[in-house]
Amino acid sequence: MDRHSRRLPMFLNLAQIRFPVGAIASIAHRVSGVLLFITLPVIALLLDASLRSEDVFASLRKLLSSPLYVVAATVLVWALVHHVLAGVRHLLMDVGVGSELARARASARVVLLAAPLLALLFLVWGLS
Repeated sequence: MDRHSRRLPMFLNLAQIRFPVGAIASIAHRVSGVLLFITLPVIALLLDASLRSEDVFASLRKLLSSPLYVVAATVLVWALVHHVLAGVRHLLMDVGVGSELARARASARVVLLAAPLLALLFLVWGLS
């Protein structure tokens, strides 16, 4: 093997790699699923605590109305909405609906735009 025929390792600058819109939607689908999975026990515990008495419910409501918790809830709403929309998109593509490249890209854009918009609507509603 001469020195010109061997392949040297190439440096990949991950900051310069441009992912297609479908890949971004798919990666965000995975991230939202992990986020929902991790927070599910906390949400279940909060629900359980809120159902114990009116006093506990009132104290949790006061605690969760702070801006930090409203932002955290907005992120969870984004995760839920994105995960559902991207999941429906994937299911439709699995049965051949919208699997053409142009339609797949368009549906990925719709998911990537609709989920944050709905989460922002929730944030505006939560802060009012």
